[in-house]
Amino acid sequence: MVVGEIVHHSELLVIGGGPGGYVAALHAAALGLDVTLVEQGRLGGVCLQHGCIPSKAWITAAKEYQKAQGLAALGLPLAPRGTDVAKLKAFTQETVERLTQGVETLLRGRHVHVVQGRARLIGPTSAEVEGPEGRQIHHFRHAILATGSRAAQLDVLPADGRRVILPRGFFELERLPEHLVIVGAGYIGVELGMAAASLGGRVSMVEALPRVLAGLSPALVEPVLRRMRELGIDLRLERRITRATPLDDGVRLHLSGPEGEEEIEGDLVLVAVGRRPNVEDLGLEALGLPAEGYLAVDPQLRTAVPSILAVGDVTGPPLLAHRAEAQGRVAAEVAAGRPAAYEPQAIPAVVYSDPEIAVAGLGFEEAQAQGCDVARGRFPLRALGRALAGRAGEGFAEVYAERSGGALLGGAVVGEHASDLIGEIVLAIEMGATLEDVAEIVHPHPTFSEAWGEAALAGLGLPLHTLRQEGSR
Repeated sequence: MVVGEIVHHSELLVIGGGPGGYVAALHAAALGLDVTLVEQGRLGGVCLQHGCIPSKAWITAAKEYQKAQGLAALGLPLAPRGTDVAKLKAFTQETVERLTQGVETLLRGRHVHVVQGRARLIGPTSAEVEGPEGRQIHHFRHAILATGSRAAQLDVLPADGRRVILPRGFFELERLPEHLVIVGAGYIGVELGMAAASLGGRVSMVEALPRVLAGLSPALVEPVLRRMRELGIDLRLERRITRATPLDDGVRLHLSGPEGEEEIEGDLVLVAVGRRPNVEDLGLEALGLPAEGYLAVDPQLRTAVPSILAVGDVTGPPLLAHRAEAQGRVAAEVAAGRPAAYEPQAIPAVVYSDPEIAVAGLGFEEAQAQGCDVARGRFPLRALGRALAGRAGEGFAEVYAERSGGALLGGAVVGEHASDLIGEIVLAIEMGATLEDVAEIVHPHPTFSEAWGEAALAGLGLPLHTLRQEGSR
């Protein structure tokens, strides 16, 4: 030990203060462990500071703006005004600050020792932390790695923070660009692109794959594609960027596609091509763990070194904040010596597009590919009184179940409130429910949740407010 070095002893050291890390710290402290949490930035991680929360502020503003434009049809015309990005940015920052302070308050209330700095493992039960207070040595019984992920970049189009930005740079804009070119048509690109277009911006999207939101069934994406066309979003699919030329007022992208070479110019380019795990410079190689790529973990979330656990994005896809939180709770239980395992039956995933898409469990095509004889029930939201009265009839709810016995396999919903509605299907799958169970639930009327009961009835071949559909039992 170096003279003057600060030495700490904790039962649990959590490295990373995002959703997985701070939840693990809170839960472990509630279980009675002495917990230290190390975070080099602000608490809350990318999700709270630069991702989930800021994006939902912008997306909500965009949807409310679009709704306001349609009030004339109800006899409530509003004079159109421009978008005040400065006020929207201030609201976003205020929201982030309130939530960050909330996390800080919770950690203090649970007596979690929070240290600002960058941690590096130097052994199976020790780590060094470099921060504002100098170098510290932390000894522990268990450590939880929750260092998250970062936006991937393209060699041909490096981000410079001015003409080319990564997703977090979107929320730092002082004004909407006249022409925003988004590279990548995954969920981040689609969410931010639709928000910008809904607020009045011109948007183009460049995607190497032949489909938007390629990980989802085309049937689920079709309502979103229709809305993208209505917003005037220019889709350039099956295009690869061969080079980029800086301009005085933007960037020119040179593309290669099925019809040959082409160009597209924008005053701002947003690169949204996926994420990479933050595993570098953690000292993993000294412990025999991989220092690149995702970390392999067992159901107890232990790595190959039993004292080192990992949660969240560093453990691989799906890269979702709620998955990280669930893993964080399990890892805390394991560190406390309790029997626990991360073995969910269904993990919900949501695209906050317009309309929203939410899925859980097996998809229809996925279940068929696994050899299941699948009964599918669909109910269109336009048949819901609440949806029509609220001008939100675009989309549908679907349930998938085993044809014999009716065991629920999965579900999907496209439309307004999809992100809230999918929770019912997650619960149903986890509880081992059948189509009959979902159909017999008494849902309040008039609500969007009625769609699940109606979809289940259709899957049973007993549709109530729709005609019998192909694929039902």
